[in-house]
Amino acid sequence: MRRSAMRVKRVIHIGPARSLGHVVGRRGPVVWGPARLQSYRLVGTSPVVITQSARSLGIGRWVDHIAVTADGQEYSSCALLVATGSRYRRLQVPGEADYIGAGVHFCATCDGPFYKGGHVAVVGGGNSATEESLLLTKFADQVTMIVRDGSFKASPVIQEKVLGDPKIRVLWHTEVVEFQGRGGKLTHLVLKNNQSGQESTLAVDGAFIFIGLTPNTAFLRESPVRLNPWGFIVTGHDLVHDGTRPPGFETRDPGLLETSVPGIFAAGDVRAGSTKQVASAAGEGATAALLIREYLKTV
Repeated sequence: MRRSAMRVKRVIHIGPARSLGHVVGRRGPVVWGPARLQSYRLVGTSPVVITQSARSLGIGRWVDHIAVTADGQEYSSCALLVATGSRYRRLQVPGEADYIGAGVHFCATCDGPFYKGGHVAVVGGGNSATEESLLLTKFADQVTMIVRDGSFKASPVIQEKVLGDPKIRVLWHTEVVEFQGRGGKLTHLVLKNNQSGQESTLAVDGAFIFIGLTPNTAFLRESPVRLNPWGFIVTGHDLVHDGTRPPGFETRDPGLLETSVPGIFAAGDVRAGSTKQVASAAGEGATAALLIREYLKTV
């Protein structure tokens, strides 16, 4: 028998600290640190943090959306904010996990300055990889891009800049098959040409991986909340621009950050179309709180 859910006063928030929190909350949109006071001011309910990640989500009609946490507790409310963020996609090859933070990185702005005058590798061929490679040239003397395809998937302008930069060389049709190191520090990459099958070793001081993000939306896969092909939550006008309307939106358009289910909102890295930046995620969280306040006036 399904246990009765803890009735939340008005709003549930699901999400991690960096994009408003990896937590579930009751009695108000839950955020982390000083932003908790702001959520009270914006929505008018007292935020409480429950440090459990969401396991599943049950959808009600206008009321009683139910979030089930990892420990089996259930929380129901008429409005819900999902801000579970995303995580960097990894290569899942030997040695990668061993050297994260000790030569393997996911943020050029954060860790690029540690490699001043050195040689770094960048794995990936999209916009992020090409843009971060250009940034790394401000610190490293040499940047080697490792691209598994025969071309970039970046904008033409960025491609031109990368291919014209004397500090950047590109290894096409190449994949990393192993990270190697010594003394707890990354020293080499084992590479494989996916056309010839030939393997080689590349000496590096550091490696930056930019192969995309994976949204934390597994708990939404069986729910009516619409996800794009990559698992990010679709919100706002993107839900109706093709002329079709999700159930519940027959007489109004979804709010800017509202999902395909009335009363469920998304903010930060988990949302399709977001900029994947901490500052903008916090801004979206504040905007979502205002939208939720207006939504609550209608229920």
